[in-house]
Amino acid sequence: MSMHWNESAPIYRQLRERIKAMILDEALKEGDALPSVRQVSADFQLNPITVSKAYQELVDENLVEKRRGLGMYVNSGARLQLLASERERFVREEWPPLKARLQRLGLDFKQLLESEATTKSGSKHP
Repeated sequence: MSMHWNESAPIYRQLRERIKAMILDEALKEGDALPSVRQVSADFQLNPITVSKAYQELVDENLVEKRRGLGMYVNSGARLQLLASERERFVREEWPPLKARLQRLGLDFKQLLESEATTKSGSKHP
């Protein structure tokens, strides 16, 4: 897990979002253990409280579970839960401004898909 921190959001939130991305990308699968708080703290020079806060939010969201004395593990169904919430968030927050921009530019899906196909086939055959 490589991390680059930015100042636009608290580090614990950035860490939480990175772990969510790893679950969505299946780098972390159901039942997999998360790295220990101590390991993440050492690897990224973070305060253990910062890491614990990120992990606790994942527990609160029911994406991971604490196993006493064993660590944190990705819950069964975590990826499906994340997919559903991310799709809903995309439709609610990201799609309306994207749709408006496409309309302003006079673009439609068919044109975009054709453009993408042309770009891909063009890059394969120089």
